[in-house]
Amino acid sequence: MTVTNGTVPEVMAELAALEDPRIRDVNVRHGDDHGVNLTKLRAVAKPLKIQQDLALDLWATGDTAARLVALLICRPKAFDRDQLDTMMREARTPKVQDWLVNYVVKKSPHAEELRVAWFDDADPAVASAGWELTTERVDKNPDGLDLPGLLDIIEAQMKTAPDRLQWSMNTCLAHIGIAHPEYRARALDIGERLEVLKDYPTPPNCTSPFAPSWITEMVRRQTRA
Repeated sequence: MTVTNGTVPEVMAELAALEDPRIRDVNVRHGDDHGVNLTKLRAVAKPLKIQQDLALDLWATGDTAARLVALLICRPKAFDRDQLDTMMREARTPKVQDWLVNYVVKKSPHAEELRVAWFDDADPAVASAGWELTTERVDKNPDGLDLPGLLDIIEAQMKTAPDRLQWSMNTCLAHIGIAHPEYRARALDIGERLEVLKDYPTPPNCTSPFAPSWITEMVRRQTRA
């Protein structure tokens, strides 16, 4: 059954029919609590198109798969600043947090205000969202950012940061090194000394998240392009 108009019970029933215990087991190991293949989940969302009211109702269920659908069918610019802040604090799982930042907050007129508010939040998951938004600015709109100051914070705090925040800080470090040649040597030095994610298991033909390897590989590709 493909739901096109959509009520919460209909969408929930469709998601329940797609639940796969094997996928749930894999997701649980990564901190997520749903068992729906994401390609199939996107197929549930596609015929619904944009339905802001339904998105709000699906989010309110608290169910991870339903919230992922909600983020695909919502209207990002319809949320006010406080709604987005509340949603980030309610988002319990990494995938919901990731999609909320990338599919909604980054498209919101409140993105910069939230970046500043979240950057040093006491909740490391919320702070990681602030760092993800900062990385977006590092790449696309660095004017006004204190890049040396960011490197100072990364150098002082990344080694002992909680996992999700550490990952976001490491991503910012790598992007500073890739996008800003004047800070590349320092970014490489910080990465080499801290050794964060140095031993992270990386499949063949994939780029390691270890910042020095990541920076070196991406710069090499830019040079060859």
